[in-house]
Amino acid sequence: MGRWQTKQQLTDLLCSLVEYPSVTGSKAEIAIFEYLYYILGDYDYYQNHPSHLKLHPLDDGRQLLSALVKKGGAKETIVLIAHADVVSVQDYGSWENLAFYPKELTREFYKYIDELPEDAAHDLQTGNWLFGRGTMDMKAGLVVHLSLLEKAMGGEFDGNLLLLAVPDEEVNSEGMLAALPVLEKMKQEEGLQYKTAINGEPMFSKYPGDTNYYLYTGSIGKMLPGFLCYGKETHAGEPFGGLNANLMIIYLAKELELNEAFIEEVNGERTPPPISLMQRDLKEEYSVQTPQAAVTMYNVLYMKQTISELNKKLLQAAERAKENIIAHYHKQASFYLQQAQSSSFRPSINILTYDQLYHEAVQRHGKSEVERRQNLLIKQRDKGDRDFSTMLVQQLAALCKDITPMIVLFYSPPFYPAVSSRNDRLVQAAACQAISFAKKEYGVDVSEQEYFPGLSDLSFIGPASQQSPIDELLSQMPIQGKGFNLPSNVMESVTMPIINIGPLGKDAHQWTERLELTYSFEKLPKILTETIHHLFRS
Repeated sequence: MGRWQTKQQLTDLLCSLVEYPSVTGSKAEIAIFEYLYYILGDYDYYQNHPSHLKLHPLDDGRQLLSALVKKGGAKETIVLIAHADVVSVQDYGSWENLAFYPKELTREFYKYIDELPEDAAHDLQTGNWLFGRGTMDMKAGLVVHLSLLEKAMGGEFDGNLLLLAVPDEEVNSEGMLAALPVLEKMKQEEGLQYKTAINGEPMFSKYPGDTNYYLYTGSIGKMLPGFLCYGKETHAGEPFGGLNANLMIIYLAKELELNEAFIEEVNGERTPPPISLMQRDLKEEYSVQTPQAAVTMYNVLYMKQTISELNKKLLQAAERAKENIIAHYHKQASFYLQQAQSSSFRPSINILTYDQLYHEAVQRHGKSEVERRQNLLIKQRDKGDRDFSTMLVQQLAALCKDITPMIVLFYSPPFYPAVSSRNDRLVQAAACQAISFAKKEYGVDVSEQEYFPGLSDLSFIGPASQQSPIDELLSQMPIQGKGFNLPSNVMESVTMPIINIGPLGKDAHQWTERLELTYSFEKLPKILTETIHHLFRS
């Protein structure tokens, strides 16, 4: 029968994986891959084929795992993709210490059922849901892929299966980026022909209370634009002698937050509008001097728009904010200042991209001096990618004080290209097979969606939705080549058709994150098994 085939076996395996608190960047994120290597290495197949199971190091000491099961001399290979990292657990409050113990947490929630949101309390009472960080996103998908790998070891499929388990999906997808050369190397060394990549991310509801089941033939794209607002400092007792960066950033927020101009609709699917993920001034200590600089970063999702189109919309929003900031200043100044009084400060705001600001700094100080200053920051770096990107922009702005106040558009990691296999015949046939089998065997109606809305590592392996060169993005990314490297040909290195068929869960990245067990661990493994058979027959 195997160790990972029944609902109970898969539930127990899930709990053993969730008990590794593999928050992105933690020691446990490294340890869980060693555990996966250990439990797979115990199988006779890997005892007899040790070279088919490997841990591959990332540059920062983390690791990813590849587990290949070959069928005779077959070349056709289906790649299974899963990530083993999770987001942090501060949101669990008093239950934080139980967040990685699903059975215990679920039992504990029964005692406090009145404190749970209504939908979560209802699911809890069914007895068929398991709560805990990573149960839904996405260790359940990894568990199902392990069960498929076990079937492959028993000779179930007429082709090869290759499991890729990667770290860092929740932050920068460095695990998936590191997996691309691994895939290329294995293709050459093992003589593999990659047919399809199947991801196991969970299905996402389209709206609160959505009870539909979904599979996806693509994955949504994401950019993280940032704006540095660099004002002119002044004493709080002379408020009209300068321009407060906090005022600038507020008007920028009014132009960007939930702005419908960024919503994109493709075949009935819609992207959510932009929302701020960070907004703060950069003043490090209290004083009565107004903040000189402030920064904000926005989550911008897209499907078929180009980088150029999105860039234009962002700059237009900054231009509108500029006009409103200046109008606000003059309106308030007219109330405060008497007719005989006037301020020597006349606000005007320059809108620049990072690339333009860099060239302005070089023009004033020379390329070698600008690079010396940037190298010094790199050497002394103690901040994450987002904060370090901000530091690089802020330093350049300080070198160009003669053109301040300014608003500077730049980009930070992560960047997820939008990808789609909706028009791929093989994937379309596989999706139809999965939908048909789910309906016929279980009476479950599964709907196909083109874009997985929760972001996924498929973005780095699937066919691009829009042939848009990413050089325009990289030239506005301060951190590119300074401890972070997104290859400009990332979309051309290893590409294959993609599909995402995952488990049923709710509330990813929330303290009520939970997994439905019957569909996820009884029906889904069989749906995927049939889908893989169909792919190998096609």
